[in-house]
Amino acid sequence: MGSHDPVRVSVVSPQPIVEAGVVGLLSQHRDRVELVPAPRAGAQADADVPVEPDVVLYDAIGLLHGDADDFDYLVDHTKAHVLVISRDLRPDLAGRALQRGAQGYFSLGVDNEELLAAVDSAVTGWVVGDPGEDPTVGSGVSAAAALRNGNSVSLSGREAQTLEFIAQGLSNKEIAARQYLSINSVKTYIRTAYQKIGVATRAQAVSWAIQNGIDPGPGGRPADDREK
Repeated sequence: MGSHDPVRVSVVSPQPIVEAGVVGLLSQHRDRVELVPAPRAGAQADADVPVEPDVVLYDAIGLLHGDADDFDYLVDHTKAHVLVISRDLRPDLAGRALQRGAQGYFSLGVDNEELLAAVDSAVTGWVVGDPGEDPTVGSGVSAAAALRNGNSVSLSGREAQTLEFIAQGLSNKEIAARQYLSINSVKTYIRTAYQKIGVATRAQAVSWAIQNGIDPGPGGRPADDREK
């Protein structure tokens, strides 16, 4: 691809209205973007996908039910930069995608210029030292990615794992059994984690975990504030 060639972009979403909306925005900039079909697992490259995209915009909602085959194929078997279209009400899905190999993410609510900036950032590759505290697209060491896994508040491994178990609805006794710790040790990790993330109750901790990309998993139970 030459320095002035349009960026080849594919859009993948299980919801046609979302795909059509993103495609519609990109279609207004044919001088900068060339829309191409997305590669699919099992497709014949010459017939089904004649041109591999430079960037794939993948709707995070596609990971909602754990069906990640298409996503994993894009990450593992193509040279495309995979950016996740994040849903504000389910930021944990963007966190899950980053953990599985996505290069970055942006909100579904971006405007035209923000969308183009995301595509451009993917192609040029944001690295440490580039301008901006939290670029639209973040590498694994960017502020954006750190926010998604709790690094922005310096959680220890035990604290982060304890919050993950809390988000899944486990009791202190169940967490202690999973971590091979005493109940008092679990309570200590909970107390220090709560102090770092600025919450006081179990329900608030679950809300923080989901907002910051700690996956509650499909079997998560409602939080019970009788155990703080």
